[in-house]
Amino acid sequence: MMHPEDCKYTKEHEWVFVEGDVAAIGISEYATGELGDIVYIELPEVGTSVKQMDPIGTIEAVKTVAELFSPVSGEVVEVNEEIVNAPEIVNKSPYEDGWFIKIRMTDTGELDVLFSHDEYQEFLGEQEDES
Repeated sequence: MMHPEDCKYTKEHEWVFVEGDVAAIGISEYATGELGDIVYIELPEVGTSVKQMDPIGTIEAVKTVAELFSPVSGEVVEVNEEIVNAPEIVNKSPYEDGWFIKIRMTDTGELDVLFSHDEYQEFLGEQEDES
């Protein structure tokens, strides 16, 4: 079972959970709250090669449309088809059932530039202070 504390995060609010050389990717609970009800998700196909911070999909919510970025480089090895068919799963369970894709990483060193859970919480606090 995965916990938000075990993930790495981007400034764009994606999370990464690593098992071996495979990274599951989703968006944080904070992001789902900011987006509102998610109504459509477009994701890359299995076999797609991605580079760190390349756009890899689109999230359409009631409030806005946002791009999804890849926190790591590698090859897409699995796509969560359940959320494509029922995007509301991401709002209900952003860290468990609402993962987007899994990527076999080509450079685990890229994880070093991502936020830890504590650093991400600090980043969110700074965002609140600025608004």
